[in-house]
Parts: sequence; C-alpha cells; structure tokens
Amino acid sequence: MLIEPATGHCGAEIREVDLNALTDSSFTSLQDALFTHGVIFLRDQSLSPEAHVALAQRFGEIDINRFFTAVKGHPEIAEVRTKASQKNVIGAGWHSDHSYDTAPAMCSILAARELPTHGGDTLFASAGAAYDNLSDGLRATLEGLKAWHSDGSFASSKIFDQADMEQAVTKPSLHPVVVKHPQTGRKVIFVNGDFTTHFDGWTAAESAPLLAYLYRYISQPAFMCRFRWSQGAVAIWDNRLVQHLAVADYQGQARLMHRVTVKGQPLG
Repeated sequence: MLIEPATGHCGAEIREVDLNALTDSSFTSLQDALFTHGVIFLRDQSLSPEAHVALAQRFGEIDINRFFTAVKGHPEIAEVRTKASQKNVIGAGWHSDHSYDTAPAMCSILAARELPTHGGDTLFASAGAAYDNLSDGLRATLEGLKAWHSDGSFASSKIFDQADMEQAVTKPSLHPVVVKHPQTGRKVIFVNGDFTTHFDGWTAAESAPLLAYLYRYISQPAFMCRFRWSQGAVAIWDNRLVQHLAVADYQGQARLMHRVTVKGQPLG
C-alpha cells in the first residue's frame, strides 16, 4: 500500500490496494491513514455494492440515511444523484455528514458511478488544522461553547420533495464547538454551514457573525484539498476531522455517486 499526502493538512491518495478484496492488515493501514489525513482517495476500484457495504461494516454499524433514495437491493447504500435537468446540486455547501444526529456520523464512503465529462470535484477542509491554527483568545472562547445542529435545511431544499423531507426532519442536536476525535484525541472545530444553527444560550442573530467567520476560516485554501473524480474512484472521509463540499459546476450533465455512512458516537 502506497500512501501519498495530497496537501499539507488534508487528504491522501492510496495506491496498490483492492477494496473488493481487502485484507485485515490492509484495512488497519487504511483506517490509520484515514485518521491521520482526514480523507483518503483510492482510484480504479470499481467497488461492488457488496464490497462497499462490507467495507463500511469494518468501520462500524451502517447509518442508513433517511433523506436519500437507496440503491435497489442494497438499502445501506444511498444514491447521491444529480440529474442533467437539475439546477441545484446535493451537498453544494460546506458540511459534515449527519452532524444533526445525536451521534454524528463516523465516516462516509463515496464511490463514483456516473460522472460528468468535466467538473463535479469534491473539496475537503481540515477541521483539525483549523483548530490548531486558532489564536489563543478565540480558542479559549470556542472551548466553552456548544452549538445546535439541525437537519431542517433538507425541508427547505429545492432538491428533495419538501413533504417527504418535513416528515424525516428530527429534533436538533447539541454538540461542543470544539470536540476531541474519539479515536485519536485530536481537537477539531465542529460547526458547519449547512447544519449548525446557533450557539447554545445565544440567539441566531448573536451567533451569526462568529459562525460566519468560522465557516470562512475552516474552508480557507491552506486547510483544503480538492479531489477530481475518475471512473471507479472511491473517497473515504472522517466526518469529525473534515468538512466537504460538492462543486456545482457541471449543470446540464448527470452525476451519480453511491454513499454508505457509518454511525459514530456522541461527541463530548
């Protein structure tokens, strides 16, 4: 297994491993790379649905997404589909998958199925590097805060059926703004533009300026990497360590990705 870092703070490409026939030792190395780099990329995999599910189960229990359509015959796999006629793209804002749940998602595994001729890249930003580079004053402020996360943005989305989304939306969840990664202990900033609504004990209006600053700060180029998809490619990211954004630059073309998400644990 060859591991090549993509940027200084975020991402790594992994070569010479077949996810359809993954050994226990290779999985251990894969997981270590994920916790080190936040997101890992593997090309030319042609991952079968069965291997996709099996890989996710090595990380933990699968979290079936309540908003996406499941792949026929494989309820664990969500279709992340953009039709050529759509003007809005799923995931076009910075976010961390399932941060609105009481136990936010551990990792997501995304496999390319149908790609546009150009565009459709995914950006990732390191929430750990963002924490590491905070000023002492802002770090002290954030350490004492908690923030509310809500899936309510799905109900107002122009992508999904609004009636169905309103039934699926659940109560908001409260998480610390600074959390320790459960496996490594690394501290990260855990707020994101799609799902964080306000700080606990603050109004939305009071929260908005600081949250807006944090969103810009976390997603600055120095903390980012960009993945250009190719047929058969797979990306695995830790939702506690990185945020991601789907680049909406392929209007008029279709794109289909298959995603499996692994359950995490409450963040303290």
